[in-house]
Amino acid sequence: MLDLQTRRSWMTACAAFACAGASVLAASPALAAADGTITLEIYKAGFIVGGTGGSGTLTFQGKTYPLTLGGVSLGATIGASKAELVGEVSNLKNAADIAGIYSAGQAGVAVAGGAKVAELKNSKGVVIKVQGKQVGLEFSLDLTGLQINLKK
Repeated sequence: MLDLQTRRSWMTACAAFACAGASVLAASPALAAADGTITLEIYKAGFIVGGTGGSGTLTFQGKTYPLTLGGVSLGATIGASKAELVGEVSNLKNAADIAGIYSAGQAGVAVAGGAKVAELKNSKGVVIKVQGKQVGLEFSLDLTGLQINLKK
């Protein structure tokens, strides 16, 4: 059996460890803070082969940058839709990093309570997390392959 002094030392160490763990967890959201915000208006249409287009804005370090959107999808694309999405952008070092072709990140694309939710990532590591509404009839919710560029 452990003596009283050893048990107290052990309990103090465990309490300190628990407090340290709680501090790290509390700091996590700050570490994952967004670098900017984004709005996207995406139009999709097609039958088997689909097209995507639209526009948006990136707000980064107090400046607003206009965006253009495009892309082509193959597969189960039937119908037409318009999505209005807003969200956060992470891992931006400069505004030009937003440009690129995006693929589905951890969350992918889903419909939750009638809202469209997506997490996308480009080759530079920029992560876009957006949500919003979609109107129209289209059976493909996939935003993978979305090309985003800074408007010139």
